[in-house]
Amino acid sequence: MNIRAHLAHKLRQAMSEASIADNFPPLVVPSKRPDFGDYQANGAMAAAKSMGRNPRELAQAIVEHLDLETEAERLEVAGPGFINIHLNSRWLAEQLSASVAPRGEDGKKPQTVVIDYSSPNLAKEMHVGHLRSTIIGDTLARLLERLGHKVIRQNHVGDWGTQFGMLIAQLETHLEHGENAELALQDLESFYREAKLRFDADPDFADRARSYVVKLQSGDKRVRELWQRFRSVSLHHSEVIYDKLNVSLSPEDVRGESFYNDDLARVLADLDKAGLLKEDQGAKVVCLKELADKDGNPSVAIVQKQDGGYLYSTSDLAAVRYRVGTLKADRIMIFVDARQSLHLKQVFTIARKAGFAPPTVSLEHHAFGTMLGPDGTPFKTRSGGTAKLADLLDEAVQRAEKLIAEKDPELSVDERKVVARKVGIGAVKYADLSKTRTNDYLFNWDAMLSFEGNTAPYLQYAYTRIQSIFRKAGIQPNSVNAKLIIDSSEEKTLGIKCLQFGEVLEQVADDVYPHVLCNYLYDLASLYMRFYEACPILKDGVDPAIKHSRLRMCHAVAETLRVGLDILGIEVMERM
Repeated sequence: MNIRAHLAHKLRQAMSEASIADNFPPLVVPSKRPDFGDYQANGAMAAAKSMGRNPRELAQAIVEHLDLETEAERLEVAGPGFINIHLNSRWLAEQLSASVAPRGEDGKKPQTVVIDYSSPNLAKEMHVGHLRSTIIGDTLARLLERLGHKVIRQNHVGDWGTQFGMLIAQLETHLEHGENAELALQDLESFYREAKLRFDADPDFADRARSYVVKLQSGDKRVRELWQRFRSVSLHHSEVIYDKLNVSLSPEDVRGESFYNDDLARVLADLDKAGLLKEDQGAKVVCLKELADKDGNPSVAIVQKQDGGYLYSTSDLAAVRYRVGTLKADRIMIFVDARQSLHLKQVFTIARKAGFAPPTVSLEHHAFGTMLGPDGTPFKTRSGGTAKLADLLDEAVQRAEKLIAEKDPELSVDERKVVARKVGIGAVKYADLSKTRTNDYLFNWDAMLSFEGNTAPYLQYAYTRIQSIFRKAGIQPNSVNAKLIIDSSEEKTLGIKCLQFGEVLEQVADDVYPHVLCNYLYDLASLYMRFYEACPILKDGVDPAIKHSRLRMCHAVAETLRVGLDILGIEVMERM
């Protein structure tokens, strides 16, 4: 049950019966103060202004036609025309009983959503800069699937281009000396530096590397085999990270730049056919008046260099066409940082003008801010180098294990390691996801690993604490089928918060701000703690019907926490 959608539907009917045009929405929102009810409808004021009516009188007319006899215990018109809705506790209990951790279907026609995220460069190991793209994209993939949409993940890895001639030539040298590819590439950063130094110092090696670029692009069998070995080992580096992060990307989701290589000439031909191509100093470009600067100069997108080589814009156009034409996308979401904003505006504009993406397909770039170190500059290692993501995650687990050993020394070594992995990785992910996506944020170990405040450990502990209540009661959570009774303000507030889970998922699906879900889960856990303190569950003297009702409420909260954290890619545990 989506309470807000249900109330909005009833209000639309009442507004229609009050002779209000359909283009005026009811504007239903949760109330910010208990004395204003549980929900407010604010649509009467906008309608009254347009109709030349008194807003309070119009709001009263809506209330007179409003059929909420079952849902509401009281309706009132307040202020300049707000309609306050005080929900009926019995009705709330029925909705909560029927919907433990609701799927949150948004009532929309299921779409095919293509999500482009993570996208590491296979020439190098994943660094902390890849974290946000990877986990924000994964959260939206999980969330949209839960809402019933078909999600197609696309990992647009950098696996093509001039640098690969140099890397393949270097790999060939290692193989000729009897070294296997996995050993040679166990540290991609060192391998890349070694190849670059040799490329700059050895003219013969540089010539061979350049020739390998040509051979790679023309399909030379030997060079393609070397490239494939390099690509395979490099992808494995990423897969290890995805496994540590509990990210749902798989090898089948990889659609790198190389995937579109054979289509790039056709992309250019189609742009030319559409009358979009121009020649500028030997390069092929598209001029976009739609993105002109303040002086009226059009934005220029290069799609083929003077030497005939293609660019990111060309492969990205091929990717849009593939996702629309072959994958049948209704919505394309790309998660890369804000520095790519102009580039993607150009790609999207060209794709529209060329007919690669009709207006019915949503093309979306969801940018994000930067992870900053304690000094407020982009996160680096202590030595000032780029921080490997694998090292960051390992340190998170190590710090979590030390912390857990101090808090619960009775856990066995194996139990402690499992809990430390879930807590450490969850802490890193949640610290990122709980920040507004478009903002930079400061990385702080102490804050993210705290068991107090809006953190993953706090939420994981809240879930574990609920499970301990069931263990103490000797009852399996799923076996509690008692009638749910809501007879206190704490129970009512908590029940409403549980039922708002679907509303929150819909909001994040539309606005693409995962921190909204994080804030919701934190609020839910905080309200549960108030409920727990105010409403005894296992104490002597508690009526059995009340006890089992409150256990059922506990189960609803735990399931909502578990599902919400799972959407964020964060694991929970029964003991902690």
